[in-house]
Amino acid sequence: MTKQTVAGRSVTVLGAARSGAAVARLLQRNGASVFVSDSGSGERLKPYLSELESLNIEYETEKHTPRALEAELLVISPGIPSSVPVVQEAQSRGLRVVSELEVASWFCPAPIIAVTGTNGKTTTTALIGRMLEDQKKKHIVAGNIGIAFSSLVDRLDRDSIAVLEVSSFQLDHIETFRPHVSVILNITPDHLDRYDRDFARYAASKSRVFENQTEDDFLIFNSNDAETQNQVRGRSNMRPRLLPFGTGETFDEGAFTDNGELITILRGKRAAVVPANEISIPGIHNLYNSMAATLAGRIAGVSVPSLRATLKNFKGVEHRLEFVRELDGVRYVNDSKATNVDSVWYALQSFKEPIVLLLGGRDKGNDYSKLYGLVDRRVKAIVAIGESADKVVAAFSSRKQVLRAGSMKEAVESARAQAAPGDVVLLSPACASFDWFKDYEHRGVVFKEIVNAL
Repeated sequence: MTKQTVAGRSVTVLGAARSGAAVARLLQRNGASVFVSDSGSGERLKPYLSELESLNIEYETEKHTPRALEAELLVISPGIPSSVPVVQEAQSRGLRVVSELEVASWFCPAPIIAVTGTNGKTTTTALIGRMLEDQKKKHIVAGNIGIAFSSLVDRLDRDSIAVLEVSSFQLDHIETFRPHVSVILNITPDHLDRYDRDFARYAASKSRVFENQTEDDFLIFNSNDAETQNQVRGRSNMRPRLLPFGTGETFDEGAFTDNGELITILRGKRAAVVPANEISIPGIHNLYNSMAATLAGRIAGVSVPSLRATLKNFKGVEHRLEFVRELDGVRYVNDSKATNVDSVWYALQSFKEPIVLLLGGRDKGNDYSKLYGLVDRRVKAIVAIGESADKVVAAFSSRKQVLRAGSMKEAVESARAQAAPGDVVLLSPACASFDWFKDYEHRGVVFKEIVNAL
């Protein structure tokens, strides 16, 4: 099914929230007969259900009934696992199952820059968007960053660029999705609950971002990340043009550092873009993000002087090592987006000051041993929060003082009591947020509100 053949077809959309409602609108606007099914209910869905009603799109909530499978196509929102019974039943019947990302791409006339990876996706996607904005290039920024691709795709033409943050969940059910530029930042264990604790399956999902690319396309990838290297270099049939980035080595084409400068080489042209210590967002992980974004920007035609200015002025995105305030000589930093161990590792690497770390939430099978070295050197105390508090205590109590907190307010107050002038209080949970909060944004907002009320 494509843009040209969707008219008159029956389509069920699973999930009635942001992505589901957006793709339902898009499909209806292009002549499909759409039905929306969501197993949830409540306040979260109300605004989306009101919109569906205004468009005369039929829907059901609280459960998926047999009607959900009375369609020629099933479109699933990113929040719905492939393992749910309705998806399993659809696949057993031979019903075509695709993601919202796949459907939106059918209607996209513009080249796509697709950014994936376990960590850094949102920052890199936003940075590429800012580079295009500063060069005054027509573009959209959408996808897993919080705005459904389906809701913005109609704004595009052949002279635009679509910059998309894409998750493994969105890539699980693509068929023809083909970015002109794909970016893989890193692949480390996360969301393994969605992949039966099978890291190989998760890594393969991430790598689908380049499966439909051709010799006319580009794959930007992290040469310093072992699994990314394995996925890219371990294939004999790679078609896109490979652009590695990393530190400690140079490339014939790609991005690297040389004498403290971020260097890119593209189409034989070498450019010294910016001194690495002048990039405004801190940390080695953000150097990697900046390298990837700079390569994407150069492919998109952004000038080196413009790239340099953007890299010097970009302030990052909310909930990613976001400075909240300084109080009594203590800096408070919101890194609520750090929902896995690797994100916390990079966060700890970003500070030279002693850290009081707020850690915990809904565990995703975390192995905290990777953090031991950094915790030993940089963390003075840990405040364990959320459902995984017991696991955090068990992992770290022999190494550091670990305090328990029964709420975010209690956690912030405990951290404040432990911190001295010159320290950093860092919320970097390594866990999902759904035990106490709606999502990681809600967790970060609550943290900031409490800190600003001190």
